[in-house]
Amino acid sequence: MLSCMRYDDVIFPDTPVCGTAREVAAQYHSASLLNHSIRAYIWAAAYAQERGIGFDAELLYVSAMLHDIGLTAEFDSHTVPFEEAGGHVAWAFAAGAGWPVERRVRAAEVIIRHMWDVVPVEEDPEGHLLELSTGMDISGRRTEDIPAGLREEVLRRHPRLDLVKEFAACVTDQGTRKPSSLAGGFVRGGIAERMANNPLDG
Repeated sequence: MLSCMRYDDVIFPDTPVCGTAREVAAQYHSASLLNHSIRAYIWAAAYAQERGIGFDAELLYVSAMLHDIGLTAEFDSHTVPFEEAGGHVAWAFAAGAGWPVERRVRAAEVIIRHMWDVVPVEEDPEGHLLELSTGMDISGRRTEDIPAGLREEVLRRHPRLDLVKEFAACVTDQGTRKPSSLAGGFVRGGIAERMANNPLDG
């Protein structure tokens, strides 16, 4: 159980590509989705740091900033699930940032896998952490692993705003148009109800 991790203890990678990724996220996301992306990184990094999970902070941060960009009107795809569309955007973004092909592929993988039920930490620590943290922030899964002090400070700095309403609308739209996608399964599985009961909104 996390107990004493605070906001200032969280590793924030200070690289040009991270700053640009946040700028891209801010350009295309609503304030609610931008804050969600920031919190997804924080929950993931804090969880990893407390448990001694080694992770690539820059890769995780960029992936967190861009993981929902496939939900935006500008990057929504009518042919592939939103997480796959986001993976393609991340690959192109990483290419522009000068990342080698292997690292571009990793960014795409992490984003695609954030929608999986399970991502083995030993195989893909960044994918595991983003899948875990987005589940915390969206459906309230394992929020007990977030220490009270960190939770309070993060929600004050990066409030949830209209996330429940906005994300429920986005994922319902995705699931309706792409019923065979993971989003379609989430909708049929009652994601809207789980979001409405997320302890982070309590």
